[in-house]
Amino acid sequence: MKIAVPVTGSNQIDSHFGHCAFYNVYSISENKEISEVNRIASTQGCGCKSNIANTLAAEGVTVMLAGGIGEGAINVLNFSGISVVRGCEGDATQIVQNYLLGQVSDSGSTCQEHGGSEHSCNH
Repeated sequence: MKIAVPVTGSNQIDSHFGHCAFYNVYSISENKEISEVNRIASTQGCGCKSNIANTLAAEGVTVMLAGGIGEGAINVLNFSGISVVRGCEGDATQIVQNYLLGQVSDSGSTCQEHGGSEHSCNH
């Protein structure tokens, strides 16, 4: 299993998916431990219009642990076979470990920042 997390340069979960500096991709061993971490630079901007979902899917990612994320980005990730857990915050590695222990659940809250007329997602 591989888990992606949008992060800042200091390994904190970025509160805005489309504005993160990097995506950490955590490889998880069969005994549910982090076996490797790769960092992918982000092409900052709208998460639903970037190619990040395809890039992460090609890396084998099946779970995204995110802070704030819009519905368009969620749809694109889901279409690429990546499930999204919203509302995560704090140190990315600790959140991944907590997720593996079953201690992280989806907040149910979707980012509304892109709800205005200046942004349109057609996915």
